[in-house]
Amino acid sequence: MIRNQWYVILESSEVKAGRPVGVTRMGEKLVAWRNSSGAVSLMTDRCPHRGVALSAGKLIGECIQCPFHGFEYETSGTCKLVPAIGKKINPPKALHVQTYPSREEHGFIYIWWGESQEAYPPVPFFESIGPNLVYTTITDHWATHYSRAIENQLDVVHLPFVHRSTIGRGNRTLVNGPIVRTESCYPQDNLLNLWVYNDLDQGQKPLKPSELPEPTRRPFLQFRFPNLWQNWIADNLRVLVAFVPIDDENTLMYLRYYHSMKTPILRQLNGWVGSLGNLLIERQDRRVVITQQPKRSDLNIGEVLIQGDIPIVTYRKLRRKLIEQTEN
Repeated sequence: MIRNQWYVILESSEVKAGRPVGVTRMGEKLVAWRNSSGAVSLMTDRCPHRGVALSAGKLIGECIQCPFHGFEYETSGTCKLVPAIGKKINPPKALHVQTYPSREEHGFIYIWWGESQEAYPPVPFFESIGPNLVYTTITDHWATHYSRAIENQLDVVHLPFVHRSTIGRGNRTLVNGPIVRTESCYPQDNLLNLWVYNDLDQGQKPLKPSELPEPTRRPFLQFRFPNLWQNWIADNLRVLVAFVPIDDENTLMYLRYYHSMKTPILRQLNGWVGSLGNLLIERQDRRVVITQQPKRSDLNIGEVLIQGDIPIVTYRKLRRKLIEQTEN
């Protein structure tokens, strides 16, 4: 994982009031729960006393209670009560649960994966997705590293083959460009903008990015580090994917279909149809991507890349740069 980043790990609707939720994210077992004011807490899903999952417990006031011996932990991870020694005795300081900074915005729950900061950067999202758009979400599990799933959404070469019956119709196998531009939204270059110029192969040579006119319209695709992507179909129609890392070999895809229909019946119908279409296309990808080896992408992993893979090369270089920045 790239450290010192905000990662989407859950949708807000998955964490209900009054009930802790256990999940595996970033290779760690975590528990998410809401205090009495509705704020989300994230911590390691393990009681330091006997190793029981706190997510199997219950919420008592502002604390989460271990189901085994009733130990209670505050949102800071500090143990507030050990029933066996009495409520007037302070629990041992070693009874402390690892907690993680969290934010809840855009209907997502984010975790800060890295070192504590005096001031945290804003959570990543796409500013072009405004409150005029509504969305429907579906999820799907991929048995691969999240970096491979991300790269698939930046791959313009595969469209006429993997998606020949859907978005790849037309047999546009020749890949001009593509054009990729990066933007620095925070301290790093963390936004990729992508323009696609696939064409019919009539014997011509594909154009290099430098031979294409400078884009004057919005990008077709955008990726924001560390794990958000959108297909900017139209101003009132988007597909957003959050690539949520479960562990090094598993990813949970949160697919959102954004549109502008507000009438209840039309909203539900459009969201349902759009989400089914997203799932169909995504399943066409999944069948192929889960066979890629190695599971985790990186520079110099033995692949022979071509001009059409420029977006993937750009992603890998930026990802490697961000990883190395936090390792130094």
